[in-house]
Amino acid sequence: MYEQEPVKKVALIGLGAIGSFLASHLQTVLGDNLRIIAGGERKERLEREGVVVNGKQLHFHLVDPAESCGGDYPQLAIIITKFSGLAQALKDIKNQIGPHTIIMAPLNGVEKEEIVAAAYGWENLLYSLTRVSVVMKEGKVTFNDASAQMEFGEKKNETISPKVRAVKELFKAAGIRSVVPEDMERAVWLKYMCNVSENQSAAVLGLPFGAWTVSDDANWIREALVREVAAVAAKRGIRITEEDIEQQGKRLKNVPAANKPSTLQDLEAGRKTEVDMFAGTMMRLGKKYGVPTPYNELFYHAIRVLEQKNDGLF
Repeated sequence: MYEQEPVKKVALIGLGAIGSFLASHLQTVLGDNLRIIAGGERKERLEREGVVVNGKQLHFHLVDPAESCGGDYPQLAIIITKFSGLAQALKDIKNQIGPHTIIMAPLNGVEKEEIVAAAYGWENLLYSLTRVSVVMKEGKVTFNDASAQMEFGEKKNETISPKVRAVKELFKAAGIRSVVPEDMERAVWLKYMCNVSENQSAAVLGLPFGAWTVSDDANWIREALVREVAAVAAKRGIRITEEDIEQQGKRLKNVPAANKPSTLQDLEAGRKTEVDMFAGTMMRLGKKYGVPTPYNELFYHAIRVLEQKNDGLF
């Protein structure tokens, strides 16, 4: 029977905003045993420029996707790309996945674990998500550690498994605050509720987080999207309560008021958004379960129009 090792080596793919948050912390305890998976022009740029995190320029140990680790597999692999990049990331990280490598994919979405499990199985996969407001602009990443945390675990966590304990000990050493919810599937849906409501309404209306601390109208729109997520989640046996909705409103007060959700950052930078995974998934699941999703349909098309505007269509 395999005895879980402490996490001494980590492979991470996706050195974007949240990936940089994680990597900057993990490097302090792992050094070159943190492997950032990157190839081609991206690898060349990272070798040349590194990443500026909270005002400090950092360089990481970069590993090409084609490079073999010669059986020296990391104990943990973290996939933190955009959802649209998940399929390619699963291919690019394959040389880092050993028979006992723990896998986490704390990116946005409620179907990501199913996609990862289809490639690598459920045995070593932990559910995971991040709660951190990170701003990435012109290659510079900024965040506030005080309002950041990782949530992860097995699907159910009445007791803490050896895998979860090993990752939690690593994060503690790296200064990453972490929580192990008893029901991780529910936790993933609660995070998705935030993404669907906050990211999409901010993107269309141009809102920073501070808008929800002063505007009842902004909160009305946000909560209309929230309640569609809650209705779909209920059809899957996942309960999102009025208390959950109220608690999220309180959490927003702890986010720097000027920070902007990632979907608005994407639009302002001319990047494609994750609207397919937000409103697109809601519309698909709504039809599957017979739940109307008119607000998500509206925001889906509104964000598509903004993407088309960025593309110069009109």
